Amino acid sequence: MAPTTAAGTLRSFPAPSAVLELFKPITWFPPMWAFGCGVISSGADLGARWPMAVAGIILAGPLICATSQAVNDWYDRDVDAINEPNRPIPSGRIPGRWGLFIAIGWTIVSMLWAYALGPWVFGAAVVGMGLAWIYSAPPLRLKQSGWLGPAACALSYEGITWFTGAAVMLGALPNPQILIVAALYSFGAHGIMVLNDFKAIEGDRQTGVRSLPVQLGVDNAAKVACAVMLAPQAVVIALLLAWGQPLHAIAVTVSFGIQIYLMARLITDPRKLAPWFNGTGVLLYVLGMLVSAFALGGLAGAGA
Repeated sequence: MAPTTAAGTLRSFPAPSAVLELFKPITWFPPMWAFGCGVISSGADLGARWPMAVAGIILAGPLICATSQAVNDWYDRDVDAINEPNRPIPSGRIPGRWGLFIAIGWTIVSMLWAYALGPWVFGAAVVGMGLAWIYSAPPLRLKQSGWLGPAACALSYEGITWFTGAAVMLGALPNPQILIVAALYSFGAHGIMVLNDFKAIEGDRQTGVRSLPVQLGVDNAAKVACAVMLAPQAVVIALLLAWGQPLHAIAVTVSFGIQIYLMARLITDPRKLAPWFNGTGVLLYVLGMLVSAFALGGLAGAGA
């Protein structure tokens, strides 16, 4: 028998609005931003390859990121039925096993789309999609680990998508400078993901998710998150200076300094102030990514 919706009608197929809600468009922005940083860092002529750039943005957001959200909601359906019963799957707006079918179908579409963009993009997409599935799905279910879960998200949202943006524009393996900076910002994003866990501490404790706030306590987890965010940015600043990009290094340093000031306030009450920091300190972090991408683009344009 088909599930009954809140309106009291029987539904056998998901409504388009419910599918869109399942895909969580608001979550598409971080990987699309990182993809854009990859495009800029390549130093390639955007005017000559803009269709590829647009196709890559679609891959990063509406395809792979959307798929990861569908996968996560399917494997979290039992928990959501308790904590968020109005979500599309537990509410019945996406009935039966449609959540799983959508996740599998959108995985296939994403892989076909990535294949059309070239071998390097396809390889990156395979890794990113693999991480999306093992993050949420048993038996690995990396999200249950406070270390591996944030690492998988950070790598997918920042490093792989930055790599993909550069690979789309170059049609080849990006240069070592791009790979190093993308890896550093991906490492730092682990701290951002830990801060996101502060909103679900009680639920994580009850469901056995060993997030860092649960394992280390709120205060220690906040300090670890801050240190993990700051360390790679310090390395990026040093590299930009070594590569002859002092103005970009100064800009990232200013962002770095303001983040330290904001972090000093964050650690006074991490649980309360984590959402505030996500709108201030994390914004500065991603702006630093953009500045670094422009620096790399300048290096590529100069033939470095």
